[in-house]
Amino acid sequence: MDSESSRLRDDPDVKVMMAGSTLRKVKSRSWKKPRHFRLLEDGLTIWYKSRWAGKGHSTFSVTELEAVREGHQSEVLQSTADEFPADHCFTLVFHGRQGNLDLVADSPLEARAWIQGVRKLIHKAQTMDEKERLDQWVWDWFQKADKNKDGKMNFKEVRKLLKMMNIDMNEEHALHLFTMADSSGSGSLEIEQFVHFYKLLTQRDEVWKVFQDYSGDGEKLLLEELENFLKMEQQEGGWSTQHALELIDHYEPSDSAKKQGAMSLDGFQMYLCSQEGSIFNPEHRGLYQDMSQPLSHYFISSSHNTYLLEDQLRGQSSLEAYIQALKRGCRCVEVDAWDGSDGEPVVYHGHTWTSKILFRDIISTLKEYAFKASDFPVILSLENHCGVEQQKVMAQHLSQILGDTLLSNLLDGQMLQQLPSPQELRGKILLKAKKIGGVEDCLDETLTDEVSDEEEMANGDAAEDPPADSNKKSKSKLSRELSDLVVYCKSVHFHGFEHARSNGKCYEMSSFSESKAKRLAKETGTDFVQYNTRQLSRIYPSGLRTDSSNYNPQDMWNVGCQIVALNFQTAGLEMDLNDGLFRQNGCCGYVLKPDFMRDGNTRFTPEKPEERQGYRPLRLSIQVISGQQLPKVNQKEGSIVDPLVRVEIYGSPQDQTKDETSHINNNGFNPLWNETLNFVVYTPELALVRFVVEDYDKASRNDFIGQFTLPFKCIQTGYRHIHLLSRDGRAIPPASLFVNITISGLT
Repeated sequence: MDSESSRLRDDPDVKVMMAGSTLRKVKSRSWKKPRHFRLLEDGLTIWYKSRWAGKGHSTFSVTELEAVREGHQSEVLQSTADEFPADHCFTLVFHGRQGNLDLVADSPLEARAWIQGVRKLIHKAQTMDEKERLDQWVWDWFQKADKNKDGKMNFKEVRKLLKMMNIDMNEEHALHLFTMADSSGSGSLEIEQFVHFYKLLTQRDEVWKVFQDYSGDGEKLLLEELENFLKMEQQEGGWSTQHALELIDHYEPSDSAKKQGAMSLDGFQMYLCSQEGSIFNPEHRGLYQDMSQPLSHYFISSSHNTYLLEDQLRGQSSLEAYIQALKRGCRCVEVDAWDGSDGEPVVYHGHTWTSKILFRDIISTLKEYAFKASDFPVILSLENHCGVEQQKVMAQHLSQILGDTLLSNLLDGQMLQQLPSPQELRGKILLKAKKIGGVEDCLDETLTDEVSDEEEMANGDAAEDPPADSNKKSKSKLSRELSDLVVYCKSVHFHGFEHARSNGKCYEMSSFSESKAKRLAKETGTDFVQYNTRQLSRIYPSGLRTDSSNYNPQDMWNVGCQIVALNFQTAGLEMDLNDGLFRQNGCCGYVLKPDFMRDGNTRFTPEKPEERQGYRPLRLSIQVISGQQLPKVNQKEGSIVDPLVRVEIYGSPQDQTKDETSHINNNGFNPLWNETLNFVVYTPELALVRFVVEDYDKASRNDFIGQFTLPFKCIQTGYRHIHLLSRDGRAIPPASLFVNITISGLT
């Protein structure tokens, strides 16, 4: 291992972890059991088991951890605070949707060692470069395969390892590589020889071929040859000389090649596998959009029933669900508030068996986590089922806990012609709820405190079609204190586009169920796009989706709806699209809409994109070349995947299409397809492209292996790697696809 790893091993905290500790694992007030935890020799894997059980043990990698929280910083540890002192307690937080691990040490000293040790290891894992990551990966495999732990691997162990790695290789070829790597002829490989074996195994002929096309001597790329490659293949314009020098400096491992200003095959492969060689344009990764336009000009990452971690009927309501959504860059969270039994409002999914949380705890969580992933504004969408008394309590909590983070007055000198911008609202939380009168009437004390209750009937689809006798609309009382906290997001009932054009205020916003929004998009697309240039609209899933499934957000983005609320807790295609759209612009949760969706007089309709100004369809050609180290789907020993790649386009109705390669039998390690898929994209500004890898199964549905989704406008052309993500949206290095992408005008 490298010197930093050995430095870490000598660290006193890491030493405590390697020696092992008995920690109490806590799941609830009644479930708390001692488990033996220790850090394995690889410095990355944490192993634990119950001390008495036989063989059963669990492991997880430090790379799966996002953070360590100290003290009583989870709902579980708060509920047992009277039993375990804070300085004994800590929480391991995992990436993605995996639940936390709450642990209690025997002493503050031991807790401290684990907290600091894990933090150092997380930092190390996050700062590893590509080469270290790969070395770590190879080391992990060596550890897994060295069954008798003698630090050597014989051929039998190597054959087993190839199966574990998803490689179906004939014995003769495997033995040939083994013999080449076994330089001492001892019949077994030590770690250095195993690294050599792994290199022989992962030699990429398809990368070598591209390298050969541009290298004069077949050994290296001279500066001019690398420049040539960047211009011709990667479509890089004038700055390719400067860029070629930077790439050599950054990725070339050999000092002698660096001195010549040249790049070896190793350096070339490293560049192609890096972030710069990835399909996602690095210039779009950070904040690159204009953030000074009105809020209505942005798509906003939004969550539905944020308090739920599972389904809508019996699921657990949890503060963790808010933390997870906010950390993923979500900028609109939802709260369903009901009268609590002791004067404290509670949040849960009304009339169901979901558990309850205190409103004030959610607001405290919001205060702490709102701006960790992004400092652009968060909208708190309040569905208020409380009586006037507890509404006052909510208003107090909002004001006292959030302080001046809560926006409760108009911004200085704001004209109410249009909404303020994300830039002007940085670091602010906005309340979306009903309001007595308008923002301009704040000073008018004569206004009644009754508001019509027809706006959203329990968030179900029933709200779309009020009953025939809707003249007898029920009125509900609204507390003036709560009403006064609503500024730019006043909930109102939608009375049609005509009414909005003549009477609508920019700060008034309506909510639409997915079916109503879909109908409006189909029947009056242009009206909907125009409406969304000035006012916000929020879309929510149908009340029938009790399993927390999601609708396709693309249909709503196509007409410019900003707040398209999804169940963040549910992985799958819809959340892949949401993650894909918001992966750009610094993952800040705001993406600027295309210019033809920001102009109030736009003629754009997704049904007929050709009728807009600046219409320019593009041809997208994707040569799917190869795959690298795809994870196994079935953990049964001896099972190996038969992968295929499908490319799916989401966008205006004309653009919804997909195509796939054939499947390759028994090769998840380095399948070669060399197949080209061609598409025409009519509204490239709105399109998302999703790459999916599946394990082909002729008898049943294919199994999911990995995916990556990105906006069409963020694609880099040329030879690129696509770094695959798990179903949960987590990175699964080093699994990737190697493609060659061309984009051209439709002539």
